[in-house]
Amino acid sequence: MFEQIAQKDILLFHPYESFDPVVRFIKEAAADPNVRAIKQILYRTSSNSPIIAALADAAERGKYVTVVVELKARFDEARNIAWARELERSGVQVIYGIKGLKVHAKICIVVRREHQGLVRYLHFGTGNYNELTARIYSDASLFTRDPDLAVDASAFFNAISGYSQPQNLLKLSMAPINLRSTLLDLIRYETERRKHGHRASIMAKVNSLVDPAIIQALYEAAQAGVKIQLNVRGICCLMPGIEGTSENITVVSIVDRYLEHARIFSFYHGGNEQVFMSSADWMPRNLDRRIELMVPIEDPDCAKRLIAILNAFFKDKAKARRILPDGKYEYVLAANRKKAFRAQESLFQEARQAIQKLRQEAPTVLEPLRPPPVEDPPQTS
Repeated sequence: MFEQIAQKDILLFHPYESFDPVVRFIKEAAADPNVRAIKQILYRTSSNSPIIAALADAAERGKYVTVVVELKARFDEARNIAWARELERSGVQVIYGIKGLKVHAKICIVVRREHQGLVRYLHFGTGNYNELTARIYSDASLFTRDPDLAVDASAFFNAISGYSQPQNLLKLSMAPINLRSTLLDLIRYETERRKHGHRASIMAKVNSLVDPAIIQALYEAAQAGVKIQLNVRGICCLMPGIEGTSENITVVSIVDRYLEHARIFSFYHGGNEQVFMSSADWMPRNLDRRIELMVPIEDPDCAKRLIAILNAFFKDKAKARRILPDGKYEYVLAANRKKAFRAQESLFQEARQAIQKLRQEAPTVLEPLRPPPVEDPPQTS
């Protein structure tokens, strides 16, 4: 995993792509003698979590392991307490959440000694470190060792694992510190660009849209002429399609085989598209009362892929429902239902074709058959 991440950032979109590399990342870190430390946030895990086992193994091997376990994860309180105690018995430093805030960010830091010194490898996710729900939840994962993100990640962990004041972050945005203000700045930038006659657009995929300040900023952007496409699976308090207010906003919800759980945002930004993934929905509870992260996706291939994923959901004419100005939903249906574009099926087929292509491109190794060894005849006396 470390050799692959060192070459370039890696983006995975689950469950179309396996969650196994995330588990393997932590297992390899636990077994690697060059790894000095692992820091991770656990919000929800499975009952027999291989990630918990790997973290315990790492501590028993003498590595410095710090885990933030959120005890207020609804329905998982008892399980998280049990996991926390088990990790402590293995020598893991366990932090039982943060007073007054729920820790909902998804991040893992691995500190590894290499020839150039200490290198920090990072994993960010939009979903939980749970290999079972990763089979049915649609989420994004990013592996990187970007030095600026590494600095930010360490500062973030220092802030939540001690009593230090959060420092100014270089690239990450953190709730409740500056995530909302960053989002508002991005929306207002699009608004100002459009007011000056330039192209401007916003695409976002969230579970819920409730925050009044975000909604007001989106209304103002729409009134300026910004094209806004929103994929909101659940609660949406924004009313699209209202003349003079939100006619430039469309909102769709997709309920299909997999639970749509990823949070992905794209801002046109004068042609230099700014793409992000996040653990946070656009709700007051996420932006004000939880510790969340928003991560910029700067690798061109990774950013392009997330934009393509967003576009796929806005093309759906099989499972998408559109919110009408009166708040009701109607299906977005193609004339030919049998040929209707279905986003989840399309993403599945893309992943399948990518695997087939890799198999076809793999070099064929011809292994000659050797004759079996000749046994010596039995000795007679």
